[in-house]
Amino acid sequence: MTDAAPTVAPPKPRVGVAAIVKNRAGKFVVGRRKGGIHGTGKWQFPGGHLEYGETPLECAQRETLEETGLAVKPLGILSVTNDVFVSENKHYITFCVLCITETDDEPQNLEPHKCEGWYWKEWDFVTETAKKGADAADGFFLPVVNLTKQLVNPPWVSLDAL
Repeated sequence: MTDAAPTVAPPKPRVGVAAIVKNRAGKFVVGRRKGGIHGTGKWQFPGGHLEYGETPLECAQRETLEETGLAVKPLGILSVTNDVFVSENKHYITFCVLCITETDDEPQNLEPHKCEGWYWKEWDFVTETAKKGADAADGFFLPVVNLTKQLVNPPWVSLDAL
């Protein structure tokens, strides 16, 4: 009989939610990750882990309020990304939820241990920064990079023309 080394099962994918929040001026809220969490230094949308019994839309609404203080209306699931962080041995399926806010409020940084701050930015900032890739020091977090690859014609472009 041989002494075979025990095999370790790979970690199971987790479910994340990203809130793509658009204001009346057509800008999107983004922040920079910090605090030793995976993706430190990367730009991100508000979001987090889906909780038991919660829908992705409810999660987007909750996470945005918890992180930025902004009350949002989720419109629907914009896309789903498959995000494998090879070097960190993590795998996420991320629901990207399009949300709107009816106010002109500035986002607050309610979790300063996780985020450097929240800012309103044009969509062009998101796409141009995401083109740098998830490995760039000043790039976007992997789910956002993957989202921008999927969204050739974002739905709000046609909405803005109305």
